Amino acid sequence: MTRDPAEFGKVAVLMGGRAAEREVSLKSGAAVLAALQRAGIDAHAIDPGPDVLEVLRAGGFARAFIILHGRGGEDGQIQGALETIGMPYSGSGVLGSAIGMDKSRTKLLWMGAGLPTAEFVVIHDEADLDAACALNFPLMIKPAHEGSSIGMAKVDDAGQLDAAWRGAARYDAAVIAERWISGPEYTCAVLDGEALPLIRLETPHAFYDYEAKYQADTTLYHCPCGLPAAREAEFQRLCLRAFEVTGASGWGRVDFMLDADGRPSLLEINTVPGMTDHSLVPMAAKAQGIDFDALCLAILETTLAGDRA
Repeated sequence: MTRDPAEFGKVAVLMGGRAAEREVSLKSGAAVLAALQRAGIDAHAIDPGPDVLEVLRAGGFARAFIILHGRGGEDGQIQGALETIGMPYSGSGVLGSAIGMDKSRTKLLWMGAGLPTAEFVVIHDEADLDAACALNFPLMIKPAHEGSSIGMAKVDDAGQLDAAWRGAARYDAAVIAERWISGPEYTCAVLDGEALPLIRLETPHAFYDYEAKYQADTTLYHCPCGLPAAREAEFQRLCLRAFEVTGASGWGRVDFMLDADGRPSLLEINTVPGMTDHSLVPMAAKAQGIDFDALCLAILETTLAGDRA
């Protein structure tokens, strides 16, 4: 680290929150907090409640490292609150956060920009189930505003669709039905405008679900990803473009799959990815020669850059 730790002032590591991903956020936040403290940063854990702005003001905090996953932390809400008190924070701004959290609008933006993503419909009620069936099976069903694969299910026929939709609707009034893609899944971490090495995910599960992400020992992470260098660079450029189109900035992750013909299909964007021992951004950073502590400092350093777009 080339900067004096005192330059950052007192740092609030915002973790926990009230979203469905609270436990993952607490684990990510603990890892980030420890890394910053090892570097001599005056960092403190804050689990934000309704009085978070008063807590930050009273505590004399200079900036915030946002490691809140899901609604309330990754959707523009906390970003907008911090904007009102002029406090610098890590990650995407209000617009990029709000769009990135909404999978359906993210996909619409990508489609409008000519970027590849799977055909989909949004299910709001039973009347929309026929439109989902028209996509043909199998389908991926997922809440439009959740992460960590919460509420997701693979549906092989019309008989499974209603239950899968109702299961996802417990988390979100808007549920996405997306054409199923059979092929390898990849993720591209983005750090301060640079695409890090791709990771190929391999799981014996039907898809990369919550258990595969955080609990299973059977999930394999291939980095190097096994693609020819030119092909990997092509997909990195695609992911950077997908990141920029949504208004995201600072750091994050873009997920995509390849179909049977090797064509990419963008899945979603994560503007506050996990930072746990199973997380992908630290893994990609390590492949780039950036250890976990250096990664956390690099993310924090983006808060010194001034106004975001």
